Order: sequence, then C-alpha cells, then structure tokens
Amino acid sequence: MDKRTLALFAGCILFGILPMFINPYWTDVLNNVGLYTILALSLNIILGHAGLFHMGHAAFYAVGAYTTAILNTQYGVPVMYTMPLAGLLAGIFALIVARPIIHLRGDYLLIVTIGIVEIVRIALVNDIFGLTGGANGIFGIARPSMFGFKIKKPEHFFYLIWGFCLLTIFFMHRLENSRFGRALNYIKEDDVAAEGSGIDTAYYKLIAFVLGAFWAGMTGTIFAAKMTIISPESFSFWESVVLFTIVILGGMGSIRGVLVGAFLIIGLPELFRDLAMWRMLVFGLAMILMMIFRTQGLIPPPPRKYDVLAYLKDAIKPSAASAEGGAR
Repeated sequence: MDKRTLALFAGCILFGILPMFINPYWTDVLNNVGLYTILALSLNIILGHAGLFHMGHAAFYAVGAYTTAILNTQYGVPVMYTMPLAGLLAGIFALIVARPIIHLRGDYLLIVTIGIVEIVRIALVNDIFGLTGGANGIFGIARPSMFGFKIKKPEHFFYLIWGFCLLTIFFMHRLENSRFGRALNYIKEDDVAAEGSGIDTAYYKLIAFVLGAFWAGMTGTIFAAKMTIISPESFSFWESVVLFTIVILGGMGSIRGVLVGAFLIIGLPELFRDLAMWRMLVFGLAMILMMIFRTQGLIPPPPRKYDVLAYLKDAIKPSAASAEGGAR
C-alpha cells in the first residue's frame, strides 16, 4: 500500500469517527453536505461529462422523494424498499421529458430544463392526482430501517448518507473510465466531431440524463426519510442553481472537485452564520473572482492519457500471429 492510499484510508477513518466528537448540529450539516454531494455527482454525469447545460435537476430529485413519501405513507412500503423504484420512476420521467429536447444545445437546453423544474413544482403545489398534498406536502414519512436497526439520529443518517456517497463515488469513477464515460467526454469536447467518429450522440446524451435522474431519484428517498416531511418548496429552482454551482465551481467532470464544491457551497456558509449580513457578500465576491481567474473550476479533471504504444503492440500481435499461422 503506497503512501497516498494509506493517507486516503486514514482520512476516511478519521472522517468516519467525526460524529463522536461533534454535536448533532454539525453532524446534520455534514449530512446536508453529503446529500448535496450525491446530487451534484449525479448532475455531474449530465453537466460535467456530457457537457449538457441542465438546470432542472431538482425535478428528478422531487420525483424520487415524492415516490418514497407516497408509497410509505399511503401504502405502508418500507422506506428503503422504495429507493430502487424512486430511482426508476425518476429515470423514466427523465426519459420522457429529455427525449424531445435532447437535440437542443447550450442556452436553449438550459432554458427548457428551467421550465421542467418549474412545471414539476407547480404540479406538486396543485396536488396532482390528489397524491402530493399540495403546498403543505406530505407528512409522517417513516424513518428507514436496515437489518432491523432504525435510523433516526443525525449520527445514524451520517453513516447512511456518506456510505451511499462512497458508493456513488465508486460508481462515478467506474463510469468515467468506461467506454461510455469516454464517449460522453468526446461529446462534451466536440459533439460534431464525436458524431462524425460514429458515436450516436443523441443516444449517449439521453442515457446520461436517465442515469443522472436515476441517482437523483434514489437520493430523494434518503432526503424524504431524513426530513419525514416534504413539500414543493424543498425542490425549487434554487436547489437546481445550487447543484449547478457546485459542479461548475468544483470543476466539470471532476469527482474531487464536486466534493470540494459541496463543502464550500453547503458547509462553509454554516461556519459564518454569525456573520449572516456579510457572508453572502463575501461568497458572491469569491464566486466572481473564481470565474475570472479559475474558469475551469477549483479542481478540474486531469487530462486523459492513453498509452498509444501499448495499444499498437496489442493490435500488432494478433496480426503477426495470424500471418505466421497462414505461412505454416
């Protein structure tokens, strides 16, 4: 085990025992940071890897949360059992709304996605199908249970949220190093050139939307269980703005950047709560300076490197072997 891996492992252990030494308020702040980290990582698939300007991610988050709330309060389904279905319904919703608009680019796509999140919020306020509770939302969502253990305290949710966050990081790391992740990267850099190289850009963009929505929907389950009450105000356009800011500030396509961005946007303002009159001024100034001097984000993804010589050797070996067999 090298020093870098050892330091990472030690850091995870220290972070894991942190709730034992801090009060429940700060534990809950870390829980919020974890939730926004997961949501920002799911948005990172769409915005960071595919390069699609999407500012309606809170709509998918809302679909997952309301799916869990309705199934739990009206049909008695245990909260954790609803998580896959919440993600599935959010993914189906993303497929339905994204299919007609996937050909749009840049600002045009951004404006349409803003409209999507507002349509969802208004539908929830108007108590669609009599299921969403209108402006008051849904009350009495049960606490989740795992292996017979009921999760109800902030420190309990800390391990649930950050455990799911680690799973998300692992999934996103595998995704960005896969063939699918490389295709999304090509589309982000130049979708015309990617299409000319044989990549079905519309298909890959649509799958990116569905994957991001699926993960956001599952995160909505955790949010609903943590709060035990949800309302349309929890999924406003502002939530989408915050998630968009986290990805842009941290670095589009960077897992480490999203982690840092979530801590800065969600966690850091809590440290300056006593300076409530000034903290947003300082934060706004920092964002302006950031956009001027660090346009790629705090921690942009490293450039991809490919071993061309190794690829050529692997390509030549089968050809040489077949030629030798033919000579015999």
